Amino acid sequence: MATPRVIPIRPVSTARPDGGRQRLRRWAQGGFFVLFVLAPVFNLLRYDLVAGHAWLLGFEWHAGLEDFSAGHIDALGAVLRVIGRVLLPILAVGAVLIGVAWRWGRLYCGWLCPHFSVVETINGFMRRAIGRPSVWEARELPPWEPDGTPVRYDRLWWLVTVPLAVGFAFVWAVVLLTYLLPPFQVYGHLLTLAPTRNEFIFITAGTMVLSLEFLFARHLFCRYACAVGLFQSLAWMGNRAAMVVGFERERAADCASCYSACDHVCPMRLKPRNIKRAMFTCTQCAQCVSACETTQRDNPRGPLLQWVSGEAARHNEAAFSAPKPERKTQ
Repeated sequence: MATPRVIPIRPVSTARPDGGRQRLRRWAQGGFFVLFVLAPVFNLLRYDLVAGHAWLLGFEWHAGLEDFSAGHIDALGAVLRVIGRVLLPILAVGAVLIGVAWRWGRLYCGWLCPHFSVVETINGFMRRAIGRPSVWEARELPPWEPDGTPVRYDRLWWLVTVPLAVGFAFVWAVVLLTYLLPPFQVYGHLLTLAPTRNEFIFITAGTMVLSLEFLFARHLFCRYACAVGLFQSLAWMGNRAAMVVGFERERAADCASCYSACDHVCPMRLKPRNIKRAMFTCTQCAQCVSACETTQRDNPRGPLLQWVSGEAARHNEAAFSAPKPERKTQ
Protein backbone atom coordinates (compact mmCIF):
# COMPACT_ATOMS: atom_id res chain seq x y z
CA MET A 1 0.00 0.00 0.00
CA ALA A 2 1.44 3.33 -1.04
CA THR A 3 2.24 5.86 1.62
CA PRO A 4 -0.07 8.86 1.32
CA ARG A 5 1.64 11.99 0.14
CA VAL A 6 1.74 14.78 2.68
CA ILE A 7 1.80 18.33 1.34
CA PRO A 8 3.22 20.69 3.95
CA ILE A 9 1.16 23.81 4.46
CA ARG A 10 2.94 26.91 5.63
CA PRO A 11 0.95 28.50 8.43
CA VAL A 12 -0.15 32.06 7.79
CA SER A 13 1.43 34.35 10.33
CA THR A 14 -0.94 36.75 12.03
CA ALA A 15 1.86 38.64 13.75
CA ARG A 16 2.16 42.29 12.86
CA PRO A 17 5.52 43.34 11.37
CA ASP A 18 5.82 46.11 13.98
CA GLY A 19 5.05 43.79 16.88
CA GLY A 20 1.71 45.47 17.54
CA ARG A 21 3.30 48.84 18.31
CA GLN A 22 0.66 50.88 16.51
CA ARG A 23 -2.18 48.89 18.08
CA LEU A 24 -0.72 49.58 21.53
CA ARG A 25 -0.38 53.26 20.68
CA ARG A 26 -4.02 53.45 19.58
CA TRP A 27 -5.12 51.90 22.85
CA ALA A 28 -3.00 54.41 24.77
CA GLN A 29 -4.49 57.30 22.80
CA GLY A 30 -8.03 56.00 23.28
CA GLY A 31 -7.53 55.52 27.00
CA PHE A 32 -6.11 59.00 27.46
CA PHE A 33 -8.94 60.53 25.42
CA VAL A 34 -11.44 58.86 27.75
CA LEU A 35 -9.45 60.24 30.72
CA PHE A 36 -9.50 63.70 29.12
CA VAL A 37 -13.30 63.55 28.87
CA LEU A 38 -13.99 62.03 32.30
CA ALA A 39 -11.39 63.83 34.42
CA PRO A 40 -13.71 66.78 35.19
CA VAL A 41 -16.66 64.47 35.90
CA PHE A 42 -14.76 62.68 38.67
CA ASN A 43 -12.97 65.85 39.84
CA LEU A 44 -9.61 64.41 38.90
CA LEU A 45 -8.46 67.74 37.52
CA ARG A 46 -10.40 70.95 36.88
CA TYR A 47 -10.88 74.49 38.08
CA ASP A 48 -14.39 75.36 39.27
CA LEU A 49 -15.22 78.99 38.49
CA VAL A 50 -18.44 78.70 40.50
CA ALA A 51 -16.78 77.41 43.68
CA GLY A 52 -13.62 79.47 43.14
CA HIS A 53 -11.14 76.65 43.64
CA ALA A 54 -9.55 73.73 41.79
CA TRP A 55 -10.09 69.99 42.16
CA LEU A 56 -7.29 67.43 42.06
CA LEU A 57 -7.74 63.67 42.35
CA GLY A 58 -11.15 64.13 43.95
CA PHE A 59 -10.02 66.65 46.59
CA GLU A 60 -10.53 70.38 46.76
CA TRP A 61 -7.35 72.27 45.94
CA HIS A 62 -7.18 75.79 47.37
CA ALA A 63 -4.44 78.32 46.86
CA GLY A 64 -4.88 79.33 50.50
CA LEU A 65 -5.80 82.97 49.88
CA GLU A 66 -8.94 82.69 52.01
CA ASP A 67 -6.83 83.14 55.15
CA PHE A 68 -5.23 86.25 53.61
CA SER A 69 -8.66 87.72 52.88
CA ALA A 70 -9.70 86.99 56.46
CA GLY A 71 -6.55 88.65 57.80
CA HIS A 72 -5.09 85.46 59.30
CA ILE A 73 -1.85 85.66 57.26
CA ASP A 74 0.16 88.54 55.81
CA ALA A 75 1.08 89.22 52.18
CA LEU A 76 4.31 87.20 52.40
CA GLY A 77 2.40 84.18 53.69
CA ALA A 78 -0.07 84.50 50.83
CA VAL A 79 2.76 84.62 48.30
CA LEU A 80 4.42 81.55 49.82
CA ARG A 81 1.13 79.65 49.69
CA VAL A 82 0.63 80.50 46.02
CA ILE A 83 4.19 79.39 45.27
CA GLY A 84 3.88 76.15 47.25
CA ARG A 85 0.36 75.16 46.26
CA VAL A 86 0.17 76.45 42.67
CA LEU A 87 3.47 77.28 41.04
CA LEU A 88 5.58 74.41 42.39
CA PRO A 89 3.08 71.65 41.42
CA ILE A 90 2.77 73.14 37.92
CA LEU A 91 6.54 73.35 37.59
CA ALA A 92 6.89 69.75 38.82
CA VAL A 93 4.49 68.46 36.17
CA GLY A 94 6.29 70.55 33.55
CA ALA A 95 9.65 69.19 34.68
CA VAL A 96 8.44 65.59 34.29
CA LEU A 97 7.10 66.36 30.81
CA ILE A 98 10.32 68.07 29.74
CA GLY A 99 12.43 65.32 31.31
CA VAL A 100 10.61 62.65 29.32
CA ALA A 101 10.93 64.73 26.14
CA TRP A 102 14.66 65.32 26.74
CA ARG A 103 15.28 61.58 26.75
CA TRP A 104 12.60 60.16 24.46
CA GLY A 105 11.17 63.07 22.47
CA ARG A 106 7.52 64.10 22.14
CA LEU A 107 6.10 60.82 23.43
CA TYR A 108 3.17 62.64 25.05
CA CYS A 109 2.16 64.06 21.66
CA GLY A 110 2.40 60.82 19.72
CA TRP A 111 1.09 58.42 22.34
CA LEU A 112 -1.32 60.32 24.60
CA CYS A 113 -2.33 63.77 23.38
CA PRO A 114 -6.12 63.86 22.71
CA HIS A 115 -5.64 66.53 20.04
CA PHE A 116 -3.11 64.45 18.10
CA SER A 117 -5.44 61.44 18.11
CA VAL A 118 -8.07 63.66 16.45
CA VAL A 119 -5.44 64.84 13.95
CA GLU A 120 -4.66 61.29 12.90
CA THR A 121 -8.32 60.24 12.74
CA ILE A 122 -9.36 63.14 10.49
CA ASN A 123 -6.20 62.69 8.40
CA GLY A 124 -7.33 59.17 7.56
CA PHE A 125 -10.84 60.18 6.53
CA MET A 126 -9.67 63.23 4.57
CA ARG A 127 -7.22 61.04 2.69
CA ARG A 128 -10.11 58.84 1.59
CA ALA A 129 -12.03 61.92 0.48
CA ILE A 130 -9.36 63.73 -1.56
CA GLY A 131 -6.34 61.41 -1.61
CA ARG A 132 -4.41 63.73 0.70
CA PRO A 133 -4.31 63.93 4.51
CA SER A 134 -4.60 67.71 4.35
CA VAL A 135 -6.12 70.25 1.99
CA TRP A 136 -2.69 71.89 1.86
CA GLU A 137 -0.93 68.75 0.58
CA ALA A 138 0.38 69.26 -2.95
CA ARG A 139 0.01 65.73 -4.34
CA GLU A 140 -2.17 62.70 -3.79
CA LEU A 141 -0.75 59.84 -1.78
CA PRO A 142 -0.36 56.41 -3.41
CA PRO A 143 -3.71 54.56 -3.19
CA TRP A 144 -2.50 51.73 -0.97
CA GLU A 145 -1.27 51.09 2.55
CA PRO A 146 2.27 49.93 3.42
CA ASP A 147 1.04 46.33 3.58
CA GLY A 148 -0.38 46.60 0.05
CA THR A 149 -4.03 47.08 1.03
CA PRO A 150 -5.67 49.27 -1.63
CA VAL A 151 -7.29 52.55 -0.60
CA ARG A 152 -10.16 53.88 -2.72
CA TYR A 153 -10.48 57.64 -2.89
CA ASP A 154 -14.01 59.00 -3.15
CA ARG A 155 -15.40 62.52 -2.62
CA LEU A 156 -18.37 60.98 -0.81
CA TRP A 157 -16.08 60.54 2.19
CA TRP A 158 -16.51 64.29 2.74
CA LEU A 159 -19.96 63.39 4.06
CA VAL A 160 -18.18 61.59 6.89
CA THR A 161 -15.11 63.81 7.28
CA VAL A 162 -16.88 67.14 7.83
CA PRO A 163 -19.47 65.88 10.37
CA LEU A 164 -16.70 63.99 12.16
CA ALA A 165 -14.57 67.13 12.46
CA VAL A 166 -17.53 69.17 13.68
CA GLY A 167 -18.49 66.39 16.11
CA PHE A 168 -14.98 66.27 17.57
CA ALA A 169 -15.04 70.07 17.85
CA PHE A 170 -18.35 69.98 19.72
CA VAL A 171 -17.07 67.31 22.12
CA TRP A 172 -13.90 69.30 22.74
CA ALA A 173 -15.84 72.52 23.38
CA VAL A 174 -18.16 70.82 25.86
CA VAL A 175 -15.34 68.99 27.65
CA LEU A 176 -13.24 72.16 27.92
CA LEU A 177 -16.24 73.91 29.47
CA THR A 178 -16.53 71.16 32.09
CA TYR A 179 -12.98 71.98 33.18
CA LEU A 180 -14.30 75.42 34.18
CA LEU A 181 -17.89 74.80 35.30
CA PRO A 182 -19.48 71.92 37.25
CA PRO A 183 -19.70 69.03 34.74
CA PHE A 184 -23.13 67.83 35.87
CA GLN A 185 -24.47 71.34 35.42
CA VAL A 186 -23.10 71.55 31.87
CA TYR A 187 -24.27 68.09 30.81
CA GLY A 188 -27.63 68.55 32.54
CA HIS A 189 -28.29 71.77 30.64
CA LEU A 190 -27.32 70.11 27.35
CA LEU A 191 -29.58 67.11 27.93
CA THR A 192 -32.54 69.41 28.57
CA LEU A 193 -31.51 71.65 25.64
CA ALA A 194 -31.44 74.58 28.03
CA PRO A 195 -27.84 75.82 28.34
CA THR A 196 -27.25 79.18 29.95
CA ARG A 197 -26.33 82.14 27.76
CA ASN A 198 -22.64 81.92 28.62
CA GLU A 199 -22.57 78.15 28.12
CA PHE A 200 -24.23 78.53 24.72
CA ILE A 201 -21.74 81.21 23.63
CA PHE A 202 -18.72 79.19 24.80
CA ILE A 203 -19.85 75.94 23.18
CA THR A 204 -20.91 77.60 19.93
CA ALA A 205 -17.73 79.67 19.57
CA GLY A 206 -15.55 76.74 20.60
CA THR A 207 -17.21 74.39 18.13
CA MET A 208 -16.80 76.87 15.27
CA VAL A 209 -13.14 77.62 15.98
CA LEU A 210 -12.19 74.00 16.59
CA SER A 211 -14.09 72.83 13.48
CA LEU A 212 -11.99 75.17 11.35
CA GLU A 213 -8.84 74.02 13.12
CA PHE A 214 -9.65 70.33 12.72
CA LEU A 215 -10.54 70.76 9.04
CA PHE A 216 -7.73 73.06 7.93
CA ALA A 217 -4.94 73.36 10.49
CA ARG A 218 -4.63 70.14 12.47
CA HIS A 219 -0.97 69.25 12.12
CA LEU A 220 -0.08 72.90 11.48
CA PHE A 221 -1.29 73.68 15.01
CA CYS A 222 0.84 70.83 16.37
CA ARG A 223 3.89 72.08 14.46
CA TYR A 224 3.71 75.82 15.01
CA ALA A 225 1.16 76.78 17.68
CA CYS A 226 1.19 74.18 20.47
CA ALA A 227 3.31 75.42 23.38
CA VAL A 228 3.38 71.97 25.00
CA GLY A 229 4.78 70.47 21.81
CA LEU A 230 7.24 73.32 21.29
CA PHE A 231 8.88 72.96 24.71
CA GLN A 232 9.10 69.19 24.27
CA SER A 233 10.80 69.65 20.91
CA LEU A 234 13.29 72.17 22.34
CA ALA A 235 14.21 69.75 25.14
CA TRP A 236 14.56 66.87 22.68
CA MET A 237 16.77 68.87 20.32
CA GLY A 238 19.04 69.78 23.22
CA ASN A 239 19.98 66.13 23.80
CA ARG A 240 22.02 64.62 20.99
CA ALA A 241 21.68 61.18 22.57
CA ALA A 242 17.87 61.32 22.78
CA MET A 243 15.77 58.64 21.11
CA VAL A 244 15.33 59.38 17.43
CA VAL A 245 14.21 57.58 14.28
CA GLY A 246 17.46 56.26 12.87
CA PHE A 247 18.04 55.59 9.17
CA GLU A 248 20.63 53.12 7.89
CA ARG A 249 21.94 55.41 5.21
CA GLU A 250 24.41 52.88 3.84
CA ARG A 251 21.44 50.70 2.86
CA ALA A 252 19.57 53.50 1.10
CA ALA A 253 19.49 51.41 -2.10
CA ASP A 254 16.95 49.10 -0.40
CA CYS A 255 14.49 52.00 -0.44
CA ALA A 256 14.17 51.53 -4.21
CA SER A 257 11.77 48.65 -3.57
CA CYS A 258 9.49 50.92 -1.52
CA TYR A 259 7.22 53.82 -2.50
CA SER A 260 8.48 56.07 0.32
CA ALA A 261 5.85 54.67 2.66
CA CYS A 262 7.56 56.27 5.67
CA ASP A 263 7.05 59.74 4.19
CA HIS A 264 3.41 59.13 3.29
CA VAL A 265 2.28 57.81 6.68
CA CYS A 266 3.77 60.62 8.78
CA PRO A 267 0.85 62.58 10.28
CA MET A 268 3.10 65.63 10.76
CA ARG A 269 4.10 65.54 7.06
CA LEU A 270 7.81 65.15 7.83
CA LYS A 271 10.53 63.22 5.99
CA PRO A 272 11.63 60.54 8.51
CA ARG A 273 14.86 59.74 6.66
CA ASN A 274 16.02 63.32 7.09
CA ILE A 275 18.40 64.84 9.61
CA LYS A 276 17.14 65.38 13.18
CA ARG A 277 17.06 69.17 12.80
CA ALA A 278 14.48 68.74 10.05
CA MET A 279 12.45 66.46 12.35
CA PHE A 280 11.99 69.14 15.03
CA THR A 281 8.26 68.41 15.43
CA CYS A 282 8.48 64.61 15.31
CA THR A 283 5.96 63.12 17.75
CA GLN A 284 7.67 59.72 18.05
CA CYS A 285 4.46 58.05 16.86
CA ALA A 286 6.72 55.56 15.01
CA GLN A 287 4.31 55.21 12.10
CA CYS A 288 7.28 55.62 9.76
CA VAL A 289 9.13 52.85 11.58
CA SER A 290 6.11 50.55 11.40
CA ALA A 291 5.65 51.32 7.70
CA CYS A 292 9.31 50.49 7.01
CA GLU A 293 9.03 47.26 8.98
CA THR A 294 5.98 46.34 6.91
CA THR A 295 7.41 47.14 3.47
CA GLN A 296 10.73 45.45 4.33
CA ARG A 297 9.22 42.42 6.07
CA ASP A 298 10.67 40.08 3.42
CA ASN A 299 14.08 41.75 3.50
CA PRO A 300 16.49 39.45 5.39
CA ARG A 301 18.45 42.52 6.50
CA GLY A 302 15.39 44.00 8.18
CA PRO A 303 13.96 47.52 8.07
CA LEU A 304 16.00 50.64 7.41
CA LEU A 305 14.25 52.76 10.04
CA GLN A 306 14.27 52.05 13.76
CA TRP A 307 14.36 53.87 17.06
CA VAL A 308 17.91 54.53 18.25
CA SER A 309 19.32 56.37 21.26
CA GLY A 310 22.60 57.05 23.01
CA GLU A 311 25.71 56.59 20.92
CA ALA A 312 23.64 55.12 18.09
CA ALA A 313 21.65 58.38 17.93
CA ARG A 314 24.85 60.44 17.76
CA HIS A 315 26.22 58.16 15.05
CA ASN A 316 22.96 58.40 13.10
CA GLU A 317 23.19 62.18 13.14
CA ALA A 318 26.86 62.16 12.17
CA ALA A 319 26.12 59.93 9.19
CA PHE A 320 24.23 62.82 7.60
CA SER A 321 27.08 65.28 8.01
CA ALA A 322 29.17 65.82 4.94
CA PRO A 323 32.86 64.99 5.49
CA LYS A 324 35.04 68.06 5.87
CA PRO A 325 37.53 68.55 3.04
CA GLU A 326 41.10 67.77 3.98
CA ARG A 327 43.46 70.71 4.18
CA LYS A 328 46.29 70.50 1.70
CA THR A 329 49.75 70.86 3.12
CA GLN A 330 52.38 72.81 1.26
